[in-house]
Amino acid sequence: MPWRSERPPEGDAGAVTVELALGLPVLALLVAVVLATTAAGLGSLRCADAARTGARVAALGEPDATVAASARRVAGAAAEVSVQRSGGWVEVVVQAPAAGGWFTGGPLAVRGSATAWVEP
Repeated sequence: MPWRSERPPEGDAGAVTVELALGLPVLALLVAVVLATTAAGLGSLRCADAARTGARVAALGEPDATVAASARRVAGAAAEVSVQRSGGWVEVVVQAPAAGGWFTGGPLAVRGSATAWVEP
């Protein structure tokens, strides 16, 4: 019985390597997009929760410094909190940096706001 080599045809040599070299960067980019989008979404939810917390605290008649501190406790120390009172209403706006700025080439910021009626 003659010995035969089981080699792939000459035209397919290296095809898997090329496919892998093209596919891995695309997969890495897709994972980066998903992670940046998820981080921005979670940051937005955190800012909305912080704004609602601040609005509840402001509705109880607490001073603006206490409102900002309670909102920062929820959103994180890097968050910017603004409190605006008008008539019997108070609006709390929370803005924070989001992860993923390296991906977009610039800083990302997420924002949340809430309005509440001030208790008499």
